[in-house]
Amino acid sequence: MLDTVQYQAQPQAGAPPNHLAEEFVETLRLAVPMMLTQLGQIAMITTDLAMIGRLGEDAVAAAALAHTVYFVSFTFGLGLTSAVSPLAAQAFGAGDVRRIRRSLRVGLWAALLISLPMMASPLYGEQILLALGQMPQSAALAQHYLNGLAWGIAPALGFIALRSMMSAVNRPQAPLWITVAAIPVNAALVYALIHGLFGLPELGLFGAGLATTLVNLGTFLAALAIAGLRKPFADYHPLARLWRIDWPLMRQLVAVGAPISFSLLLEYGLFSSAALLMGLISTAAIAAHQIALQVTAVLFMVPLGIGMAATVRVGHAFGRDDMVAVRRAGLAAAVLGIAFVAALTVAIILGRYELGRLFFGRSEASAATVELTATLLLVGASFFIADGLQTIMGGALRGINDTRMTLVFAAIGYWCVAFPVAWVLAFHAGLGAVGVWIGFSIGSFVYAALLILRFRMLARRLAE
Repeated sequence: MLDTVQYQAQPQAGAPPNHLAEEFVETLRLAVPMMLTQLGQIAMITTDLAMIGRLGEDAVAAAALAHTVYFVSFTFGLGLTSAVSPLAAQAFGAGDVRRIRRSLRVGLWAALLISLPMMASPLYGEQILLALGQMPQSAALAQHYLNGLAWGIAPALGFIALRSMMSAVNRPQAPLWITVAAIPVNAALVYALIHGLFGLPELGLFGAGLATTLVNLGTFLAALAIAGLRKPFADYHPLARLWRIDWPLMRQLVAVGAPISFSLLLEYGLFSSAALLMGLISTAAIAAHQIALQVTAVLFMVPLGIGMAATVRVGHAFGRDDMVAVRRAGLAAAVLGIAFVAALTVAIILGRYELGRLFFGRSEASAATVELTATLLLVGASFFIADGLQTIMGGALRGINDTRMTLVFAAIGYWCVAFPVAWVLAFHAGLGAVGVWIGFSIGSFVYAALLILRFRMLARRLAE
């Protein structure tokens, strides 16, 4: 009886807006909390690095190496669990309460099952780094950090699954408040475990990793409690029959999520290769590239939030079989993304020298690096626009479960266009670091254009 009542009420909650302006409002209502949640995650990572920085340059370098090993494995699980969002959004649009519950259940099981083999990579991080030619001392320090960090993979992925379900039913605020509350807790715990305060042991880098694991566990348990006990989530009985693995829906989750994972790995691999290319150019190029990339990564949270909202809005329309609303949701997300990204791009261009000086200071010794950073930020303005567009349109395509072609387009844009062009411009055209960023911008535009064409084609085909 409960499911029947909810089934009747649900389509009204997910009804399409009557006008494009209302679609903008609904997309923004979803996107803003999602953006802020992502920025909160960035804030915690930045806090960790700031605390580790007090241990010295060797510790910072080791943490950077550890993050490289950790995120390669974590990214694969991220793609799988983020597939909960389109599956649950489609169920919400269709008024299928049971399928919302099943989508979360398979997401939580996927988080647990994939985390077990994924932990092998961080726990053997030292051997991996040594095989890649890293210094033994740095590899050993990185392993200390990874020993604490590895155990947090499962709860971190579980939180992503819960967050995806909450956003899919138009309630993205709860994950935001959990993340906001976690920021000061994370800072205090990292500092206390690194330095051994309040009677806790002094654990150094291992303590920093352990603190992150504990915070991941805390955010997961908080989200789980809210999902099980607070309305409107409790009305879906999301934790019912949690012990059962729904294999048919699990296969669908893997079919949608695995291409997302591989696309993210292709992107991650491209940016990892960029650091290697910069290392072949100069030390200043590496430093300028890292700062420009960090600025871009922070601003990237804005189109990422809009892309996640696009997945939900398109998924709602697709679930209720409203193909006109599918096109409208994709268009609204694209227009909002262009507006936000354009404004941020102008801000980057105007403030590019101040951003460089913020990291490198105002001394004459750092003037050349500041100049190069400002130049990369200027060139990277076009990259930021393209990267934002591909993120948003990729999110819209996820809403209709179209992720396999996204993987193909990522391979074309990043590795058939971006990397070869970057190599040629950097080392054969004599453009150096600037050539790398121009190549990445060109590849990202190709990727974004392919995604836009793909969404338009599918939306038109579905509407026929």
